[in-house]
Amino acid sequence: MNPLDLISASLSSRKHTYNEKAFSCTAMEPSENATGNHALNSTGAEGSWEISDKTRLCRFLCYGSEGDIYTAREQGRVSTETAGALLSLLQEGRGAEAVEEAKRFAQGGRAVSPGPALFALALCSQHSELKTRQAAFKALREVCRDPAHLFSFVQYKKELKEGMKCGMWGRALRKAVSDWYNEQDALSLAAAVTRCKQREGWSHQDLLRLSHTKPATEAVALISKYVTKGWKEVQAAYEDKEKSEEVVKVLSYLEVLEKVKRSCDEVEVSGLIEEHKLEREQLLTDHLRSKQVWSALLKEMSLHSILKILGKMTSNKLLEPRSAETQTICERLQNESSLKKANIHPFSILLASENYKRGQGFQGKTKWEADGSILKAMDWAFYTSFLNVEPVGKRFVVAVDVGTSLTSIVPGTAISTAVAAAAITMIFARTEANTDVLAFSEGAVVPCSLSADMSLAEVTAELVKFPSGSTDCTLPVTWATENGKSVDMFIILTNNPLWTFTASPVESLKKHRHASGTDSKLVMCGLTSIGHAIADTEDRGLLSICGFDLGAFSVIRNLALDLI
Repeated sequence: MNPLDLISASLSSRKHTYNEKAFSCTAMEPSENATGNHALNSTGAEGSWEISDKTRLCRFLCYGSEGDIYTAREQGRVSTETAGALLSLLQEGRGAEAVEEAKRFAQGGRAVSPGPALFALALCSQHSELKTRQAAFKALREVCRDPAHLFSFVQYKKELKEGMKCGMWGRALRKAVSDWYNEQDALSLAAAVTRCKQREGWSHQDLLRLSHTKPATEAVALISKYVTKGWKEVQAAYEDKEKSEEVVKVLSYLEVLEKVKRSCDEVEVSGLIEEHKLEREQLLTDHLRSKQVWSALLKEMSLHSILKILGKMTSNKLLEPRSAETQTICERLQNESSLKKANIHPFSILLASENYKRGQGFQGKTKWEADGSILKAMDWAFYTSFLNVEPVGKRFVVAVDVGTSLTSIVPGTAISTAVAAAAITMIFARTEANTDVLAFSEGAVVPCSLSADMSLAEVTAELVKFPSGSTDCTLPVTWATENGKSVDMFIILTNNPLWTFTASPVESLKKHRHASGTDSKLVMCGLTSIGHAIADTEDRGLLSICGFDLGAFSVIRNLALDLI
């Protein structure tokens, strides 16, 4: 029996423009019916919002679960137990379709993490249908953009094969892995294999050996020999050999890396880093104790990486007030073109800023005193990076439950629920031209004086000024219906546990769909929730978000665009 059939038998069958206007904007006429994965009845008639296997697959590819709950910062490893829809599609002969969806989510920036798409490819690559297997292996090079992805794919293959009487390294896998190495630009490959040497218990030496890779070019043969045999073997093999221009370039690059490994001269190492754009993963641990080395690294290091290690660099005294390194970071954070090139989301900067401001890590005993100039630069970067948010082009209502205290901390972050709610409302109001921002408490929508030119601190102060009261999350939907608003997406932010609601917004949403003729959807964000949904519903237009992180924006965007 095919490995996939054995797995399936154990499962039950399952069939951007900055908006200068005030936050409250006039709604447009009802939009046309949603397109994409589903054909919908705009009135929300019975049956039009059923969740198909295709929808479940897309949810899985987006956030690793087929359910209607996205739990922020959850990094659980995916498995066949969470991929029932994928198995169903494979059984129906729709494997090639599943592969195409995996490619779209992996390449289009739709997925919260690459793991689910890599797992889907691994599962499809061992399906009994030849067409599906071929599609999966063909997609491997496009989805596995760096060695870490390739290592994950191979590990998923191993996990799926464990306990089964069949080998893993068949001809198709050997060819796919070989092609991954052979089809890359030689210098890019040299940089990749020296930057990410191993993951998931696999190394390049393992993959090249097990795939029986036959290098397609002399340059790839050189890199393969370097990985499997080492630099001395390479030197001996190419010392008196006639070399092509490409081989000379790769040899020179590898020679630089070997020179860095042997050097204790921080001036020399720094010069080589700047000249050849070397990265921190290509250096020795001892090199990273040098301020001069860090100064060289910071000039080319991605802003994403910088934001992750600000606290550690400050703790290690690599960043000190008015130092050259601190100045370099501030200049990069306050450079609009750098922010645009890095495509950093404002919420990502906020998370990093609040964590840096906190002065200590979430694990271990690392502590630091935040530098004022860096905090000021991060504040500037936060507002400037709104330009990086691509508008969805839908009509939104973002409603904040001010009836509960907003002083709690969003799990896994250093930001309060008040700051998180303020930032989320600002991001939608400044990037989506048709956004209404509401506050609700004590059985009514309450006046909330917000405008697009307010700062984060001002919006936060506006949200926390209301006294606590009862929560009724039907109010934003009812408000829209009674005021003749046609809303594509309701985003409700609450600090109340999602399972304590006395009234569910589900029925109110259905009434709004019928009254407005709009394919309205709703996302309930329990900012401090740990994994409970708003209702036991099979309505495809509803999702729950527990906690909040950067991935939550991808989930909301995908739902708004009818992709999940």
